[in-house]
Amino acid sequence: VQLQASGGGSVQAGNSLRLSCAASGSGFRRFGFNTFDLSWYRQAPGKKREQVAIHSSGTYTQYEDSVKGRFTISRDNGKNSAYLQMNSLKPEDTGVYYCMARSPAHDDYWGQGTQVTVSS
Repeated sequence: VQLQASGGGSVQAGNSLRLSCAASGSGFRRFGFNTFDLSWYRQAPGKKREQVAIHSSGTYTQYEDSVKGRFTISRDNGKNSAYLQMNSLKPEDTGVYYCMARSPAHDDYWGQGTQVTVSS
């Protein structure tokens, strides 16, 4: 399974970005993409990686408290893709954002990360 994250950039506070995560690979032969839980994590400079949002293989979603009401995670199983719509960005949202896919067998796959920088 390979995950390719994109959509990061440098924006001013209050603006929006939409991150995309495209999944591919033979790993989906055993379990279809639609059976994977999908998550977005971020890692700010000098801090531990933290989970920002998760979308289950069904319809369940959960968000880290600081992004609730501003970020929306979604997925398109037909495109083997996940998204993170980030609105009202704040400087504290700055970091490298990673997508992660967890199979029903609890194997975790990580993308390479995309940088998000929010200036005040």
